[in-house]
Amino acid sequence: MKLKITVHGVAYEVDVEVLDAGEGFPPSSSLPPRPAASPAPAGSAPQNAPAAPGREAAPEGDTLHTVASPIAGTIQEIKVKPGDQVQKNQALLVIEAMKMNSSIAAPVAGKVKAVPVAVGDSVREGQTLVEFE
Repeated sequence: MKLKITVHGVAYEVDVEVLDAGEGFPPSSSLPPRPAASPAPAGSAPQNAPAAPGREAAPEGDTLHTVASPIAGTIQEIKVKPGDQVQKNQALLVIEAMKMNSSIAAPVAGKVKAVPVAVGDSVREGQTLVEFE
């Protein structure tokens, strides 16, 4: 079955094979429950965007103060530096993966504390890209 999905504004056409519970996937009722998220304290710093459904964000760094890479790839451009004040949805950097550039945006407004990557660096999914104060 072919489906069209859009990720970060980019449309993809994908082939999907539906598997029954006995064909490699457990029935959804047998999956362990997810832990409940604790509410963030008042006045807390920016948070990462939630992980895509069915995928857990990699536990690297303090997720309340960081932006993690959603994909593995190579840093093509860095648009912010430590000390910069950024607005929600402002482009922070550009990652190239599978010959496509993806812009990574700030999930909320905040002040950049550190950018622990450089242009040309290979990054893995979940790796910290930008830290906020």
